[in-house]
Amino acid sequence: MVCLGNICRSPLAEGILQERAFKAGLNWSVESAGTNSYHTGDPPHHLSQKVARLNGIDICSQRARRFVAADFDNYDKIYALAGDVMDEIRRIAKNKFDASKVDLLMNELYPGRDMDVPDPWYGEEPGYHDVYKMIDRVCEKIIENATANRASTGNVEATQNLK
Repeated sequence: MVCLGNICRSPLAEGILQERAFKAGLNWSVESAGTNSYHTGDPPHHLSQKVARLNGIDICSQRARRFVAADFDNYDKIYALAGDVMDEIRRIAKNKFDASKVDLLMNELYPGRDMDVPDPWYGEEPGYHDVYKMIDRVCEKIIENATANRASTGNVEATQNLK
């Protein structure tokens, strides 16, 4: 899960998908990063933490880190939360960029629409709730697809590393 600073959207996405995967019995490792280093080492934004906590998810121990090209070697799937983030991932990764591993998160719910998850950074608390709801719906779809695949084939990659 990758956004700009790794303190608003991507920590929520990490927490939501990790919680949903755990509840579904999937042994996935979900992590997040940002394409800039402004907040490296910082915890998630207090409103991201609050909204997650209100929904039963604790993200307070997460710390922001910068996306690096080697993430393409270390993760099975990389989700960008917005088009400008995708551009930055491509720029940072250079020749390690693997289009088969990366997509916009919202394309899981709305294939090919290339929708952004809006950055709530400059807004008030309601924007964080809206972002949470968007990400939660997408993560629900990701888990539905994974469990449907497991049911139909008897196999799903029970262990995955997602960024």
